[in-house]
Amino acid sequence: MPIEATVNGRTVRFAGESDTPLLWALREELGLTGTKFGCGVAACGACTVHVDGAPVRSCSLPLAAAAGTVITTIEGLKSADGQLHPVQQAWIDQQVPQCGYCQSGQIMAAVALLQQTPQPSDEAIDAAMTNLCRCGTYPRIRAAIHAATGQAADAAAGAA
Repeated sequence: MPIEATVNGRTVRFAGESDTPLLWALREELGLTGTKFGCGVAACGACTVHVDGAPVRSCSLPLAAAAGTVITTIEGLKSADGQLHPVQQAWIDQQVPQCGYCQSGQIMAAVALLQQTPQPSDEAIDAAMTNLCRCGTYPRIRAAIHAATGQAADAAAGAA
């Protein structure tokens, strides 16, 4: 039975089995390959997406649990006119990535953090950012999150 959800603002029907991880449905059925497979046990965070606004490790979320939800992937963060999300821009400005493999999941986790805590302290960032980075870019991740706080506030003010 097809499972329906809204992905990046578009209603989609997944044909996969109900126990298929959301990660594979996003990548294989929709071609949204920005979400990465890392560990398969929800430990590393490379597969982080937003489900109804909350960060979720998509490698362990069965497709059935995503039915009727609103899902945002890294591809869905850009504005309609193609402008990068403030966190994406901060990632570029702060030169966060090295290998880059975990970065889409890191960005999705950072966006969720800033939605909950618009001006996080270093301690709040460290507590919320549980995604793993094999390259150890954690200081640059923290700097980018701090940099994005002003940009996110500017973008919200411009949208109001």
